[in-house]
Amino acid sequence: MTVSTRTDLLSVARWHAEDPSAWPFAPRFDPRQRWYGRLHTADDHEVWLLTWLPGQATDLHDHGGSAGAFAVVSGEIVEQTVRDGSLLNTTMAEGSARRFGAHHVHRVVNAGTRPAVTVHVYGPALTVMTRYRLHEGRLSVESISQAGADW
Repeated sequence: MTVSTRTDLLSVARWHAEDPSAWPFAPRFDPRQRWYGRLHTADDHEVWLLTWLPGQATDLHDHGGSAGAFAVVSGEIVEQTVRDGSLLNTTMAEGSARRFGAHHVHRVVNAGTRPAVTVHVYGPALTVMTRYRLHEGRLSVESISQAGADW
């Protein structure tokens, strides 16, 4: 009998979010754009630290077939997902976390008044991300970015 082991991405996100003193660098905030840095890599996943000043956001995007999870270290973010042709907002406060599947499309925004810090885990490591536009209830591809070239 073969036992398959897979990394629990949500547990990894929570573990990294619980102890910022163990991070190899401190979070930074850039008023011109979201800031991010890779905290850790493993054979089957990678961990990223992201910061969000009020108003900073991603485009609607997927993770190129990678599943993932994220945890809110501080502040509050809003995750927007597409449901029935419109955006559904889910507010995530400090300490909250969630996992998502390999075909998840979402947008993340700091809609609050305080900076936010989040930890994101992707398995396998990101190689491509597709950005989308929602128009008249339908998603269309806007662009595709490649690891090593675009981030």
